[in-house]
Amino acid sequence: MTNRILVVDDEQAIRKLLDKAFSQKGYSVCLAESAEKAIEILKDENIQVMFLDLKLPGMNGIELCRQIRKENSIACIYAMTGYGSLFELSDCRDAGFDDYFLKPVDLEIFINTAKDAFDKLERWKKKTP
Repeated sequence: MTNRILVVDDEQAIRKLLDKAFSQKGYSVCLAESAEKAIEILKDENIQVMFLDLKLPGMNGIELCRQIRKENSIACIYAMTGYGSLFELSDCRDAGFDDYFLKPVDLEIFINTAKDAFDKLERWKKKTP
């Protein structure tokens, strides 16, 4: 089974860039331009690694993370933003994000983060009876 990643960002260029970078590493990528679209995707897809932009039209990334955490406590969820502050970092931790990245981010960091997330999920699977 292919490891799947959800990328949620309202900027098409960012979605395309991450889609290409993750796809080249063998990941299957689902893209959403809004939190509402991401929720639709997650109703039908079992995705455990997600990269969410914080500034989205409609529901923001922090609220989206809270919604996802209600249904999926073990997913690895990462915040991305071009507008960083310590206040937002604490909001992200409270919402349930696993980490927080300021854009622009070196693509290798995202690739390594995804690999580490899938490795962690695999270890967790082996520990559950």
